[in-house]
Order: sequence, then structure tokens, then C-alpha cells
Amino acid sequence: MEALNELSRLALKRKRQQYPSVPDKGLVTPKYGDKNANELTKAILDYFRLNGGYAVRINSQGQYNEKLGKFTKGTTTKGTADIHGCLDGIHYSIEIKIGADKQSDFQKATQEQVQAAGGYYYIATNFQSFYDWIITKKKGGVAC
Repeated sequence: MEALNELSRLALKRKRQQYPSVPDKGLVTPKYGDKNANELTKAILDYFRLNGGYAVRINSQGQYNEKLGKFTKGTTTKGTADIHGCLDGIHYSIEIKIGADKQSDFQKATQEQVQAAGGYYYIATNFQSFYDWIITKKKGGVAC
């Protein structure tokens, strides 16, 4: 919970910078959660962005084709992490896992490839553990 509160403080600070003429009472403090995959993904994406980094959510699912009347396979490589980010010149691949969700063999192979290439890979189950992990990586990390 401490890390989510810190993220809310960072987001409010950004709002104050974006809207300097709006009084504090007119700015709503953003709320973050990590109870489900969407909340956790949003929190992690915003963490990267609020700290001067870049992050994108990877959509690996297929798309429904109305003409064919069925789903077509996605073109994303199997095992690609849910979030790709860059912060201070370091690549991060973040896999979101909530509840009983487990890493697939394709995801394990991708993790090995990312790490062999000098990037960081993390399986996020909640925001606090992600925050604690990335803080240690930022302090000891070396740019690729």
C-alpha cells in the first residue's frame, strides 16, 4: 500500500506541474490499485511514465474478424511480456500474474532471452513487490 500511495503522490505532483493555475483543492489525487491485472498494469505503466521512462502494454490476443466470423491469431511473439518499458536506458519486461496465473513455457523462454540480452524481467503479482524490485534495479542497474 505504501508504494501505491507514493505513486498517487507522484501523479498529483505531475498534475500540479501540468495545471499550475488550478488550486490544490481543484486537483483530484489519482487512486491506484493492484487487485486485478488491469489495475496493476495501469499502476506499473504510470510508474514508468511518472519517473521519466517509457512503457507500453503489449496486446498479444487475437482479433475477431467479422467477415470470417472467427478470431484470428495475433502476430505478437508467444511469451512476450505484458509490459515493455525503458527507464534510465535500461530495458524492462514485466509479466503480470494475478491469483493462480502461472508463467508459460514460452514466457520462461522469453525471460531467458531478455536477461541474456542485458534487460531486466520481472513477474509482478502486486505493486509493492514491483516497486521494491525496481528500486533495487535502478540503484544497481547498468544501462544496456
